[in-house]
Amino acid sequence: MGLSCSKVDGAQDSFDEDPQQQQQHPNRNVQYEPTIDDLPPSRQPQAQAKKRPRRSIFRVGSRIVRKNNNGNSFTSPASPTRASNYNHVHDAVSVNFQEAASERGRRSTVPLGVVGLRNLGNTCFLNSSLQCLSATIPLTDYFLGYNYRSEINEDNFLGTQGKLVTAYAELMKIMWLGKSSSIQPVSFKSQLEQFAPQFIGTEQHDAQELLSFLLDGIHEDLNRIPLKPYIEDIDSDGTNDEQDAIEAWKNYLRRDKSLIVDIFQGQLRSTCQCLTCGHKNIRFEPFMYLSLPISDSCRSLKDCLDLYLQQELLQGENRWYCEKCKKHRDATKKTDLWILPAILIVHLKRFKVNEYGQRGSKRDVAIDYPIQKWDLSGVVKSRGSEYPLYDLYAVSNHVGGLSGGHYTAFSLNRFDDQWYEYNDSTSRRVKLDTLRRNQSSAYLLFYNRSEMEQLSSSSNGSGLDSNSNSRARLLIRRQSVSRPDLWPHTQVQDRRDFRDFSRVSVRHSIISSDALLAPPLLTESEVYEEAVDVVIEGPNDEAQSYSYQ
Repeated sequence: MGLSCSKVDGAQDSFDEDPQQQQQHPNRNVQYEPTIDDLPPSRQPQAQAKKRPRRSIFRVGSRIVRKNNNGNSFTSPASPTRASNYNHVHDAVSVNFQEAASERGRRSTVPLGVVGLRNLGNTCFLNSSLQCLSATIPLTDYFLGYNYRSEINEDNFLGTQGKLVTAYAELMKIMWLGKSSSIQPVSFKSQLEQFAPQFIGTEQHDAQELLSFLLDGIHEDLNRIPLKPYIEDIDSDGTNDEQDAIEAWKNYLRRDKSLIVDIFQGQLRSTCQCLTCGHKNIRFEPFMYLSLPISDSCRSLKDCLDLYLQQELLQGENRWYCEKCKKHRDATKKTDLWILPAILIVHLKRFKVNEYGQRGSKRDVAIDYPIQKWDLSGVVKSRGSEYPLYDLYAVSNHVGGLSGGHYTAFSLNRFDDQWYEYNDSTSRRVKLDTLRRNQSSAYLLFYNRSEMEQLSSSSNGSGLDSNSNSRARLLIRRQSVSRPDLWPHTQVQDRRDFRDFSRVSVRHSIISSDALLAPPLLTESEVYEEAVDVVIEGPNDEAQSYSYQ
């Protein structure tokens, strides 16, 4: 499946900056330096010889302080509570973006984030996946504005002691805060190869496989569980699905709890029923991707999803072991969507696999996929989840066949709300018609949930108000075993602390410093102010912590 791409020699994703005098940010009692840059390839050897310190980046942690009932004083910053979401990260990221945009000046013809990734020898699968992840706003904001190092789990043998996640964070800094139009992700790929040796070398690989290993590695590096307890899977009978699903999710959070869980993971309901005695077994399981099959009759994403949700018959070699009959029986199996995540990744299974587990052929059928307002309320079974309405923001494409295929990517830029195509080191702005013409090559689809804040009480019966002036918002909750109100099954209905993660709002905050520094509008007596950990990364990646209100 590999494309014959020659390896490009030149600069790595290392970078160096000109030292500048530290500036003090208005309304913040901290010192910080402007954000980082990367040098063009021609200056890399000189930069390595000078070994000048890296610029710092403004980051915040997760602590908040609750305002007292008298409305005047706050609890001591020495005993703060944990933030329930990542809203405050948005402000820190905006500071970094504003610095990067001002240093670029008016000479740049493309917005921040439009950066190509050079091919290292059949690494188009890697470049395509990275471009899609880079366009995932809450994930990128976390690494550009959050003190992620404080959450690295160095004792988790399933991770890399933070090496992989640090390399990914450094790559995101260069892509979003640097000046180069294209970079080589050499250092990142080196860390990836140590975590997943199958990616060593210059062979072509599957983009979905790469994405699976990468997100799993980031999750294990950031897993907030220091020691995973042994927990048996819970089998249910269908009499109390809502409570059983919540219990299964609580047990899952006891072993796996990270930003990746908060952003990308949902829950499926799997039901098996014996055709002899009628015994039913139900399990609620987490998922990070929807891998949808494609048949000859599939023409739309809805067709693929319907095929995925169809009940299947287990017989012959696939017979199910019935615990009541104590033997293998013919049975039915059905998968349902129970809870969907904030970021939904859809994998179209275009590659047929033979009996030996090898790829045999590719399905190039054009699949019509929605770009805005993909409404999944008709197939999500839980009654406690957020309204499942999704917008497309990135696509990983595979063109060609098994022996000469090539990966590219489309993504929606957060600053100008325009689509861009990334073909390794090159990038160009495209129209929506370009996406529609490439429906036969779409392989991975990235959707973000649109949380609709209703400004009118009238409804058309579908859960959405067709006449209200709504705007899309995306809230990522920081989940914890002790805070079931933050789980996706029991979403809090109070929307006053939402921070707008839409691309338009971020763009406006870059244009107007007044908008960036203006305090959020707070209502009622219970007000939260952000008393967060501020981390200023200095030379040699040393970190110092401060606190501000």
